[in-house]
Amino acid sequence: MKRSFHRGRGCRFCAEPGLNIDYKDSIMLRPFLTERAKLVPRRISGNCAKHQRVLTLAVKRARHLAFIAYTSTQVRM
Repeated sequence: MKRSFHRGRGCRFCAEPGLNIDYKDSIMLRPFLTERAKLVPRRISGNCAKHQRVLTLAVKRARHLAFIAYTSTQVRM
């Protein structure tokens, strides 16, 4: 089934300069991951290219240090 997403007004991190991307904050990274722990693409999340690159690096670091899982458990339908 195709999911419908609505892209926001712009990059969340550009709109709020005090909001930082940190690999240790797994709760902040979760909205940018699918239920199978894959990264949400930029066109869906609404991030700018700069912050999407930083976010990707943060997720990779968090996975390496086991703050978040590489893959989630298999979802059955």
